[in-house]
Amino acid sequence: MDEASPSSQWRVPVSLPVAKLVAGALLLALGLLFADGDAVRLALAGLAAAGLVGWALRDLIAPVRLALDDSGVTVVHGFAGRRHLPWSAIEAITVDRRPRLGLTTETLEVDAGESLHLFGRYDLGASPAEVAAALRTARRAADA
Repeated sequence: MDEASPSSQWRVPVSLPVAKLVAGALLLALGLLFADGDAVRLALAGLAAAGLVGWALRDLIAPVRLALDDSGVTVVHGFAGRRHLPWSAIEAITVDRRPRLGLTTETLEVDAGESLHLFGRYDLGASPAEVAAALRTARRAADA
């Protein structure tokens, strides 16, 4: 999203939970194939697959990670809950850039004083810098 409309939202790309579910199924299949009667191998594959499926379920249950309206933003809270933050509660909107493994990662930080909400590219389906710019524009418009 390039510009924030009065009501915008950013969500997990659809391909991400699908990839997690496929990876979980493949991991379980490989565990069954290579367990050779070893319960520990099968249990580890099952636990890893269950973790991936749980992670994918969160993406399917709460795909919208950040939503914007005239009064503030709504963020995902906990596993699949939502929390509305009015503009007055938001102290800062920043983008943290860090070089890591030869790549630069960006994280959107929404600081609400007592809580800090972090969003990556895969949470938003967009660049955190673009989303931060849209949030700042909407905040200025609401303050005007």
